[in-house]
Amino acid sequence: MDLATFERLQTDEGRALVAEVHQRAGVESDLALGTRLRRAHDVELVAAAVTQNHLRGLARTKLGDEAARMFFTHEALQQATRGSVARLRAERLAGTGATAALDLGCGIGSDLLALARAGLRVRGVERDPVRAAIARANLAALDLDGEVLCADAADVDPTDDEVVFLDPARRDDRGRVFDPEAMSPPWSVVATHLAGRAVVKTLPGIPHALVPTGVEAQWVSDGGDLVEACLWGAGLDLTDRAPRRATALPGGDDLAGDGAPGDVGELGGWLHEPDDAVIRAGLVGGLAERIDGQLVDPRIAWVTTDVDVRHPLARSFRVVQELPYREKQLKAALVALDVGTLTIKKRGVDVVPEQLVRRLRLKGSVRATVVLTRVDDKAVALLVDPLPR
Repeated sequence: MDLATFERLQTDEGRALVAEVHQRAGVESDLALGTRLRRAHDVELVAAAVTQNHLRGLARTKLGDEAARMFFTHEALQQATRGSVARLRAERLAGTGATAALDLGCGIGSDLLALARAGLRVRGVERDPVRAAIARANLAALDLDGEVLCADAADVDPTDDEVVFLDPARRDDRGRVFDPEAMSPPWSVVATHLAGRAVVKTLPGIPHALVPTGVEAQWVSDGGDLVEACLWGAGLDLTDRAPRRATALPGGDDLAGDGAPGDVGELGGWLHEPDDAVIRAGLVGGLAERIDGQLVDPRIAWVTTDVDVRHPLARSFRVVQELPYREKQLKAALVALDVGTLTIKKRGVDVVPEQLVRRLRLKGSVRATVVLTRVDDKAVALLVDPLPR
């Protein structure tokens, strides 16, 4: 979609066309609807309206009901922050006393919207004219104040009261980039911003060594999916600042610490699988300490306790019994238990669960869960009962 076509979508004709596509989609066939609309409107405008209706449906999962009033492009929607994650970040930033934010590379404005809704005065910078126009339209569609400049982020400086927000681009014309200095802006520029009042969204796989000293790194999961890491600049007034933090949505429960390793002990009657945000933050030891547990192995992300305890950042299991680890003996034990439907959870062992389940060819009537892992550097198979959170 080019800028002229998007601007036509903002006219009365364009908005009425988008509304008609939404009302008639699924009532008329795509062919009949498109043919009829093209009798009164040009091909490009009809195609843009149909695309917006499709993208709004896709965006609902990521951004909620507000997506029905917003505008998108395919690529920009893929890159947009989930609404729940953007809201978490914006509200935490507002809690530091920040009053204004400058989003350098705002795209279609998904983070800009959350920042504005959290009460900050917002300014977005986007060099792509279409995305800049969409960001303005999205602010207007949701009745939010804000300014969007079509410019290169390198040419715009923050005012004294603005916190910089950055989401470095990790793609170029050839695809995904893995060298931090090949990002846009390069990591050296990002690090300079992080020395002051800045917030940076980045990939959850960011190496810990890349996080500058004095910066808090927060890993966020949403519905069990690890979605991003957020870096909080050294100049921000975070009252609860910690070197590392893991946060799980939708509840917003979190765990903070310095990544110290936990103690290793004998396997108890309960196993706890940390949320991926905890694992990526290197806070498994902190989780073990929080629930008065121990690691089953210094290199494996399982925590064990002697009592039944639950934590919102872990999935818990009751250990029923240890089974033979070797495949032939494991099958015999499962057959004796009348297992027919098997879920395998593995960590620290060279096993492909789906392939193992197929090879076992179990035909019983019982559902079971087996954990394949290492305990004190020994491969083990544990029959477990998943417990409600």
